[in-house]
Amino acid sequence: QVTLTESGGGSVQAGGSLRLSCTASRRMFWNNGMGWFRQAPGKESEFVAAISWNGGTTTYGDSVKGRFTISRDNSKNALYLQMDSLKPEDTAVYSCAAGRRAVSGRDRGDYTYWGQGTQVTVSS
Repeated sequence: QVTLTESGGGSVQAGGSLRLSCTASRRMFWNNGMGWFRQAPGKESEFVAAISWNGGTTTYGDSVKGRFTISRDNSKNALYLQMDSLKPEDTAVYSCAAGRRAVSGRDRGDYTYWGQGTQVTVSS
């Protein structure tokens, strides 16, 4: 049984920052790409960012590029998402996911395990 647990969500004003964390229940993701997705009420799931197994390759969704930074610390089984210059349209539930391969992409089908999500609310 593998569990991914997100933390760090909350409420912030526009222009502020939050840092999300995702921890895995056991050490099995060193060789897997990982990613973040988000879903706002009434909207489809949206790709946010992905990172390769060693952190050497990162990919971002167009709406967050230049504002969000994905990183990982394999020694801690942890994935992070630094979110800066937040906008009200960033309001959503953010979920982390573990990929099937060393490099994961933008499709949900690239991922095997999912966390429950953490709420991020940005007020104007």
